[in-house]
Amino acid sequence: MREILIIGGGYAGFYTAWGLEKRLRRAEANVTIIDPRPYMTYQPFLPEVVAGSVEARHAAVSLRRHLRRTRVVAGTVTEIRHADRAVTVRPATGPDYQMSYDTLVVTAGAVTRTFPIPGLREQAFGLKHVEEAVAIRDRLLTSFDHAATLPPGPARRKLLTVTFVGGGFSGVEGFGELLSLATALLKRYPEIGEEEVSFHLVEARGRILPEVGDRPGGWVVQSLEARGAHVHLNSQLMSAVDGHVVLSNGSEFDSGLIVWAAGNASNPVVHNHTDLPVDERGLLVVRADLTVGTETVAIPNVWAAGDDAAVPDLAVGPGARTVPNAQHAVRQGKLLAKNIAATMRGRRAQDYKHRSLGVVATLGLGRGIFQYRRLVIKGLPAWLMHRGYHVLAVPTWERKVRVLAVWLTAALFGRDIVSLASVQHPRQAFLSHGEPREQDGSLEVTAG
Repeated sequence: MREILIIGGGYAGFYTAWGLEKRLRRAEANVTIIDPRPYMTYQPFLPEVVAGSVEARHAAVSLRRHLRRTRVVAGTVTEIRHADRAVTVRPATGPDYQMSYDTLVVTAGAVTRTFPIPGLREQAFGLKHVEEAVAIRDRLLTSFDHAATLPPGPARRKLLTVTFVGGGFSGVEGFGELLSLATALLKRYPEIGEEEVSFHLVEARGRILPEVGDRPGGWVVQSLEARGAHVHLNSQLMSAVDGHVVLSNGSEFDSGLIVWAAGNASNPVVHNHTDLPVDERGLLVVRADLTVGTETVAIPNVWAAGDDAAVPDLAVGPGARTVPNAQHAVRQGKLLAKNIAATMRGRRAQDYKHRSLGVVATLGLGRGIFQYRRLVIKGLPAWLMHRGYHVLAVPTWERKVRVLAVWLTAALFGRDIVSLASVQHPRQAFLSHGEPREQDGSLEVTAG
C-alpha cells in the first residue's frame, strides 16, 4: 500500500493523521507519524497549566489513543532526502535508521528561538511544552514556600521576583496567568506582603501583543501595571548570570524565575537538513494548496503546513504568508487530509484560504482581551470567550469533558496550590533517606 509519512505530531500533523483516518479506506494507505513526544500539546492551555487552572495531562492529547489506525513512531527526524524518498529517524534509544515513503507531510513545528545571552541557558525556562509549564508553576509555588521562612532581604526578594522575556501571546498570557496565581497565593502566605512580589515583562519592541491593535495593546500594558507588574518596552535582556537580570534600559534586579518566550525559530531539520526548497527564513516554500514548491513548479506528493511552512495567505493578498498560530495550523491540517485523499483519488486539491476569527487572550483569572477587526472586548467577557473558544477547539470530547470538570471544580473549591517540584528528582528522597554515616567510629543510620 501507499506509505504516507507525517513528520511532527503537533496541531497540523495530528489533524492531518486524524483526518486521513476518517477519509481513507484501510486498504488505501499506511499512515505513519513521527514525533519525539507521544502526545500533541494544546499550547493555548499552557498559560492555564502555569496557573494551575488546567491539569497538565489535559493539555496533552495522546497520539496512540486517538490515532487508532496510524502507526506512531517515537523519534526525531534528523534528515529528509526527498531524492531518495527517505528520512533518517533518531529514536530515544538505539541507532539511527531510515524510513521510506511515497507521500511526505512535513509538520515538524517550530522550536524556541534563543540568543547567546550570558546565563540564559542556565537560568531560563521555555514555555512551549507541558513539562515547562508545570516546572514554572512548581518553581513559583516552591519559591513562596522558601521565601516565607526567610527574613526580609535580598534572598527573599529574589525568590519573589519573576521575569518573562517576550511580549507575544505566549509570553503575555503566561505572565498574566502566573501573576494571577501569585496574587491568589498571597492570601495563603500572610508572612509575605503584596509589595514584596515583583513581576517584570520584557519586550524588545515598543508594544506587546502585535496581533491586536495599538490601543488594545496599550490597554493590556495599563491593566498589567495596575496589578503591580513592571512592563519594560523597547528593552532587551542583556544578561541573566546567576539570576541577576540586566536589561538594555539600565534596569538590574535579581530574579528567582526567568521565562523565555521571545518567539520561535524554524525546525533544524527543515532549516538545515533537507533537499526540499526553503526560503530565506528557513521555512519550506509552499503553494496555496499546501504542496511544497513554487507557484510554477510543485514537488509531487510532498506537503507541508504549520509553523515550518511559508503558506500563502490568500485572505490578505499577494506576497503575504499565514502567521504561525494554532488557528491556522489546525485548519491547514484538516485541509491537508482532505487534499491528500483527493489527489490519491484523482481529484484536485483545494487552496487554503481562511479569514481570521479574531484574536483572544487570557490575562489571568477573570481577565482577557478579544479583538475582531474594530470590535474589542475586555475583561471578564473576553476571558469567558477565551475559555469557551478553547474548550470547543481542543480535540476530542474526552479532553473537553476533562477540562470542563477541572474548571468547575476550581470554581467551587479554588485553585490547587500544591507544588510537586520534587517529582523532577524522584529518586532524591530514596537516596537521601536511610543513608548510613560514620559517627564516633561506628555506623549510624539517619532517619532522613
